[in-house]
Amino acid sequence: MSDMCSMQEKILFVDDDQNILDAFRRNFRKDYALETATSVREAAKIIAQKGPFAVVVSDMRMPKVDGVQFLTRLKEICPDTVRIMLTGYADMQSSIAAVNEGSVFRFLTKPCTAQNMKRVLEDALRQYRLVVAEKQLLEQTLSGSIKVLTELLAMVNPDAFGRANRIHRLVRQIALHLGVTKTWEMENAALLSQIGCMLLPSAAMQQIIQGESLDGEPRKIYDIHPVIAADLLSHIPRLDTVREFILYQEKRFDGEGTPLDGKSGADIPLGGRILKILVDFDQLEHAGKNTEQALHILRAREGWYDPRILDVLEKVLSQKTGYRLLEMHVHQLRTGMVLAGDVQSQSGMLLVAQGQEVTPVLITRLRTYAEISGVQEPIRVLVPPVEQDDCRVHGSGMV
Repeated sequence: MSDMCSMQEKILFVDDDQNILDAFRRNFRKDYALETATSVREAAKIIAQKGPFAVVVSDMRMPKVDGVQFLTRLKEICPDTVRIMLTGYADMQSSIAAVNEGSVFRFLTKPCTAQNMKRVLEDALRQYRLVVAEKQLLEQTLSGSIKVLTELLAMVNPDAFGRANRIHRLVRQIALHLGVTKTWEMENAALLSQIGCMLLPSAAMQQIIQGESLDGEPRKIYDIHPVIAADLLSHIPRLDTVREFILYQEKRFDGEGTPLDGKSGADIPLGGRILKILVDFDQLEHAGKNTEQALHILRAREGWYDPRILDVLEKVLSQKTGYRLLEMHVHQLRTGMVLAGDVQSQSGMLLVAQGQEVTPVLITRLRTYAEISGVQEPIRVLVPPVEQDDCRVHGSGMV
């Protein structure tokens, strides 16, 4: 009998011959979690309801949709699934098509002995585990790298991190309104958009956020901060699109600004166009403009922004969030809240910038500061609707 991992990973056999499927069940039901289907349509339903499957074994010759077409489609929707072709017609063209179009792991001919099939299934399961383990490692490395960079930015330059968090809260809503279904690249681009500002002194970043002018070396650093961020991210796999979005965050819709590559309009990456608007909107808000005034200024800057994204931003900002403003002490903070004001130490040092979402790491940091040197309290926070009932009991009251 196979190991426990084989018992958990599911295998699907697809063949229009019920006798063959019955034989598979008799031979392998004690070793694997099996499902069978007599047609591609039935297989599709089973995959949708009971997937994912580690291995799919498909007959070549089936009515309406042949095995090559089925496995090719399966490759698109379940790329990690290991695909095996089984046929009684061992012609060369079928073999080539199955391997090239369906990325078939093995090509077996009928009749196939139970012993031979078992050996191939074990090889396929090992391949599946290898692919999944590599994917998980890569995803964990990626998410871990992003977390380290954002936490580092939070410690080194709280103002820059606060801006990145404020942008992050808006970018997903805008992307969804624009029909983008996979938003993780844009969201991570927002979170990492300001990491090039780690080299800036905190005072210089405060000037930038409030719309004041910079001179000398700080100005030069800020002008190239998207390039600095893109260079840092070049060492992390799977972030090419994120890097591109960040690189174009200072590019105007009419083509002015960096990078100097001649791109304009829709040729500028969508993520870059969104970041450009959100960064400038955030700057106007922190220069004392209300939402209506900030949007008016953005619209008056002819050629700077994608008009479609400006329309979406206005729509997103007009929607009520349901957040309520409260004053709380450090020990009352909960994840998901948003800081409505800067958090400072008793000596007046900025600890966390306004606009940052409260996370477990941030709570730990503030509690540590509070114990060692004290934190100015109460802290103003925006509380999402799901937390409000609890805060009515534990908070210090509505502002």
